[in-house]
Amino acid sequence: MDSLRHLAAHLGLDLAAICLLTFAIYYPRHRRRDLVPAYLALNVALFTIVAALAEVGGSGGMALGFGLFGVLSIIRLRSDAVQHEEVAYYFTTLVLGLICGLPHLGLALAAALSAVLLLVVYAADHPRLFARARRTVITLDTVHTDPAALRADLARRLGEPLHWTVMEIDFVRDLMVVDVRYREPEPRPAGQQTGSVETLRPAAPALDSV
Repeated sequence: MDSLRHLAAHLGLDLAAICLLTFAIYYPRHRRRDLVPAYLALNVALFTIVAALAEVGGSGGMALGFGLFGVLSIIRLRSDAVQHEEVAYYFTTLVLGLICGLPHLGLALAAALSAVLLLVVYAADHPRLFARARRTVITLDTVHTDPAALRADLARRLGEPLHWTVMEIDFVRDLMVVDVRYREPEPRPAGQQTGSVETLRPAAPALDSV
């Protein structure tokens, strides 16, 4: 009975942590619904496997290690479908399942470690952190051999270039593909105008003389 209560407490902690990560941090910022069930299912499945292997193997040991290796080896992250910040959420999901699924880890310590993970992800992926920093892959309709000319062209099209890597140059079609890290220009205030506009007042009506 005590083991069931202990397992239920760890499961409740895991569900609370993954729900905070998914519904309070990830989805409001990235709005990718397709990854929400992936995070939830992966976390709960890993928690279940860790808890089951720990019960079978006693204190864990070699069986737990080989089991976790087998679970993690089947997870494939496609770089073309998942962004780098979403990979960080994947690994946080995995670690939360591991921490909360270990039955011999105290509940207070598991809760503290889970809170540290959530705080780090919350701060590292905060929208105000490097808010105007962006990355994009751009195809230019000209080939720049001068780095200064390339920088000026990127600044005109995107903003202040911070770093760029030329990925492809095609002299036949006269184009180049560049991976750019840049800083967006600051938005102008809503009421600011570039020039003054002269206000025309209607002329006063003429009075006929008698």
